[in-house]
Amino acid sequence: MEAGLEEKLEEEVNSCPSCGSKKLIYDYERGEVFCGICGTVIQSKLMDQGPEWRAFTQEEKEERSRTGIPLSFSIHDKGLSTTITNISKDAFGRSLSVEARLQMLRLRHWQIRSRVHSSIDRNLSQAMAELDRLSDRLGLPSPVKEKAAIIYRKALESGLVRGRSIAAIAAASLYAACRASNIPRTLKELADASIVKKKDIARCYRLLIKELNLKMPVADPVKYVAKIASRLGLSEKIQRKAIEILRKCQELKACAGKDPVGLAAAALYMACVDEGEKITQKDVAEAAGVTEVTIRNRYNGLRRALGIPLTGIPQKL
Repeated sequence: MEAGLEEKLEEEVNSCPSCGSKKLIYDYERGEVFCGICGTVIQSKLMDQGPEWRAFTQEEKEERSRTGIPLSFSIHDKGLSTTITNISKDAFGRSLSVEARLQMLRLRHWQIRSRVHSSIDRNLSQAMAELDRLSDRLGLPSPVKEKAAIIYRKALESGLVRGRSIAAIAAASLYAACRASNIPRTLKELADASIVKKKDIARCYRLLIKELNLKMPVADPVKYVAKIASRLGLSEKIQRKAIEILRKCQELKACAGKDPVGLAAAALYMACVDEGEKITQKDVAEAAGVTEVTIRNRYNGLRRALGIPLTGIPQKL
């Protein structure tokens, strides 16, 4: 189809070609446009480009609408801004002149400045970049990153970021999102991936929990078993044994108030001892990111809770 004919078809009809009347009637049920004076059908087979649903209020319209780019809280402007690319060609693929390229360069600079023009925008831009970096390093899914971004925005609105490290609050928000999503990530893993120390992340995490009134589920030590066992190369049999030990201790209320990572590591060590698997407390401690003292204390606590005597059981291999 020729370009001129396409433009003519796309051109909006303003008057009747027969009588010149501008009283046109649009019948979307039949897909026709006809003249209200002489009845001439001007266009047919019209496409209704509106939604297939009806809404009677603005709130209902926003709820029913499901098109357009989704909002993302992990982007500082929620993904609502536009971007001027570096492509030096126009819509028809023709190269731009030098004057046009310079003009686009100036527009691009102003567009970047307009996206981050206030202190809050700069704060969010830095924090979202840190959340994105941490999520990539820890292999976290997008929903967790989105939840962390929402927590950080609430902290910013509440004035909790003022006077504190942006990186620390961002890392604490991501840790809170992992806890809320039941994803096994420890403070040590966050600290290793972040530029902030573990104690600073822990302090900011406690601040978020207190000030934002966040409700966190109790960490389940069973969720850490597979990760620690994978690092040690332990079999499925050992993992099942460790999970069985932890489940029995949970039934006896012996796991309350204990570090879930230390409990999972001690249960794996206990399973290895019971099954005759040769492994040292040092290896288990390094794989779990805890100390050997923690392994021994939790190991002894598990055996006492299960009523298993410690006599004859090696305390340190």
